Amino acid sequence: MKRLGAALAAASLMMVAACGTSASDDAGAGPWTYKDDLGTKISLDAKPQRLLVQSSVAAALTDLGLGDEIVGTFGPLKNADGGPDSQVAGLDIGKVPDVTGGGEYGSIDLEKAASLKPDLVVTSAYLKSDLWYVNDATAKKLKQLAPIMVVSFDGKTLPGMLDSTERAAKALGADLDSATVTKAHGDFAAAAKRVEQAGKDLGTKKILVGSPAQDVFYVSNPKVSPDLMYWRDKLKLPIVVPTKPDKGGYFQTLSWEKADLYPADVLLYDDRVGKAGLALFDDQPVFQTLQAAKDKAYIPWTSVAPPSYRAYADIMNRLADDLEKYAS
Repeated sequence: MKRLGAALAAASLMMVAACGTSASDDAGAGPWTYKDDLGTKISLDAKPQRLLVQSSVAAALTDLGLGDEIVGTFGPLKNADGGPDSQVAGLDIGKVPDVTGGGEYGSIDLEKAASLKPDLVVTSAYLKSDLWYVNDATAKKLKQLAPIMVVSFDGKTLPGMLDSTERAAKALGADLDSATVTKAHGDFAAAAKRVEQAGKDLGTKKILVGSPAQDVFYVSNPKVSPDLMYWRDKLKLPIVVPTKPDKGGYFQTLSWEKADLYPADVLLYDDRVGKAGLALFDDQPVFQTLQAAKDKAYIPWTSVAPPSYRAYADIMNRLADDLEKYAS
């Protein structure tokens, strides 16, 4: 702990605070300032070059050309089946150190993080200032090591979420006019058209989005989740809206005895549960009365993914492929 304290103190002395009133996205030489989505103004004496990044955001920044500046990650890297997690698609999980702590949710190995000498920590927030994979106690200590930049997804639809990530990436030096990024935007638009058409081809069929757990069934809310919101409101997918979502709004918790509360001809299930989670459906007699269960019309849903146009173009193309199987 003494070594950690010394490292934190040394890193803190290297940060320069500024008192300006306006944020700048200038990624050039000289002082660097940025106001993040939570309104926090970050000021450094130069553009940050060493980034410690939450894993799914790290994958997005890699898509945007900033992979070489990521010195460490925290958060999920492998799925329930032991393979690379869909949350970090495109990220070489063996390339950079993982500083995820071994304790409660949102803990970070601070001594290991300090050894990486990051200039900036980057994460996201789905609910106001609730940092993704950084709990409050860890955040207080982490801020002694480096400022925390937050990309907020709260209240945003999918394009808004992706644009917020690109705004942060641009401030960090990403070239948003590059051929790779331009192609990703085009691929996203084309995939969106495919999903929209697949939804029309479902006819009167209904899509339920949910996640199984041992004792309960979570029904996701398309009025809150950025991707589901976009698919339902913009692309007109017939996604069922739960009438009594839990606090936070992202889902409604049902007992398995009430798993037939909402109609379901097609089920999008949270792919984080893995094969073992998917098998839970087979043991629930009430759930098995749903048409989706009778037809085994199960489609994996990547509920947490790299917030990049490239990643979601891929996700939506796979979604269109799967939905096309159930056209009326």
